[in-house]
Amino acid sequence: MRMKKRLNIKNAIKAMDASGLSQTAVAERLSVSKEAVSQWLKEKSFPRPNKLLQFANLLQLSFSDLVINEEDDAPLIAFRKKGNSKTTRIHVEKAKEKGRFLRHLVPYLPFDTLEMPPVLKSPTCDYDYLCKVTSKVRKDINVGEVDTVDFSHLIRRFRELQAVIVPVLWGTKKTHENAIHIYLPDTQTTWVYLNLDTNVHDFKFWMAHELGHCLSPSLSGNEAEDFADEFAGALLFPKALAESAYHQILAQRNAQSKIVKVLEIADEQVISPYTVVNQANKYAESQSLAPIDMGKYFGGAVTNFNKRYHNCSAALLGDIPELNAHDFIAETEQAFETPFFEILRKYLKEQGKGPGFLQTITDMTLLDARSIHSELT
Repeated sequence: MRMKKRLNIKNAIKAMDASGLSQTAVAERLSVSKEAVSQWLKEKSFPRPNKLLQFANLLQLSFSDLVINEEDDAPLIAFRKKGNSKTTRIHVEKAKEKGRFLRHLVPYLPFDTLEMPPVLKSPTCDYDYLCKVTSKVRKDINVGEVDTVDFSHLIRRFRELQAVIVPVLWGTKKTHENAIHIYLPDTQTTWVYLNLDTNVHDFKFWMAHELGHCLSPSLSGNEAEDFADEFAGALLFPKALAESAYHQILAQRNAQSKIVKVLEIADEQVISPYTVVNQANKYAESQSLAPIDMGKYFGGAVTNFNKRYHNCSAALLGDIPELNAHDFIAETEQAFETPFFEILRKYLKEQGKGPGFLQTITDMTLLDARSIHSELT
């Protein structure tokens, strides 16, 4: 496993602030240009060995505190988190471990590896850009400008982009994430984990969000998450619908009738009421119009609205007390057109791997892993 080094920018800046050192002061003390220091702190370049040692001594940091050793071609991770849950280093390392195990499955992928699917050249959160991009994506998946985007449209696009959907049952509360996007740079393969124990409206948004990640592999971190969120909203509720919704909502006489109208529109499009309001306000901002204020009862109304719909797992599998491996595999293979279980079946049989491998890459219980393993082998 090859490793690469990068500066721990957070520690470096913290130490500079504590010592009262500006970039100019650091440059003077190390006999380098201010531009060089700026490039280090932007991770555009890395100090030469002698300057790195001087930099560590100046900041009174150990080598391990100043330098981060990273795996070369490490899996790139993006989370769709639950609520306000905080992503920790443990979460990231656990997801990377999944990615390392997924590498074993790459030779079994059914895709043409000679050509890569098209991606966006310079993705940005600019409203006009998003309108143009999502309009093109809608045409690509055969959806009209104001028609409802269905799950089947999104699933088909994942397949065309050679992204492998990994359906999982992570429950409604116990985990930090509801979806994980794992990109393996060394093989240029994409794996999208989707938690089926999720409200149907949120699930559709997350699928669109993950599609945004698939189309923008050049982005990372918060920039990638922001783009994926903006892409999802613009795809599911485009400008024409947002414009109409904005004026319909404003035409209502009071806060309660505004809520009723939003829920009605959300029901028609099978999307979250929050998406309706957010996109209507993004349209308003683009036209320098006043934003819509939904009032203090909107959140409760959305909660009650969501209770009318099944989670995806219940819609697919019924309200079952325990996992039925045969039904789970059959239903998710058909619903998501995913090659994941067929890939697993070939790998497990050829390599003789046990349930532990399944447990690691899917984060399911050992009991469920044994059940799935038995069904596949």
